[in-house]
Amino acid sequence: MAELRTDRLTLRRWRDSDLEPCAAMNADPEVREHLGDLLTREQSDASVAQFQAEFDQRGYGWWAVEVQATGEFIGFAGLDQVDDDMPFTGVEIGWRLARSAWGQGYATEAALKVLAYGFDTLGLPEILAVTTTANLRSQAVMRRIGMTRNPADDFDDPSAPEGPLRPNVLYRIPGSTRI
Repeated sequence: MAELRTDRLTLRRWRDSDLEPCAAMNADPEVREHLGDLLTREQSDASVAQFQAEFDQRGYGWWAVEVQATGEFIGFAGLDQVDDDMPFTGVEIGWRLARSAWGQGYATEAALKVLAYGFDTLGLPEILAVTTTANLRSQAVMRRIGMTRNPADDFDDPSAPEGPLRPNVLYRIPGSTRI
């Protein structure tokens, strides 16, 4: 598993010490606002185990993100295969940060490094990003990293219940338009 570094962040393999702060992040209603139900500690730990297994299998996935200056775990960022039930295919980029890390440019910084890995190392022709129509913070990150949205691509997430989590937007960036 490749370790990625930015000026302020390290995107790295998961450690046992990440499980507790990751579970706290996944139990935070503000962090989960656009994601669905809060996760229990067991569900959060199982997600991390799945992240590690998928990364080992595919060579990409979700990196744990830590602040270099402090070693603090602040969330995760990475690439994932689009779920089979979606109305499109490909590889999507994503991020989830603890609320204490919001508003500091960490999501954009991590996402730019992940994009570079996807294009330069994996040779992906395009990377997608998906979020709810109401998640304006994530959409702002998507625009900052050079992604664009065609409203004709917006869709209802078939895995989400009726309500605010169902309407979603789709952003794209082709590898040919490198930042």
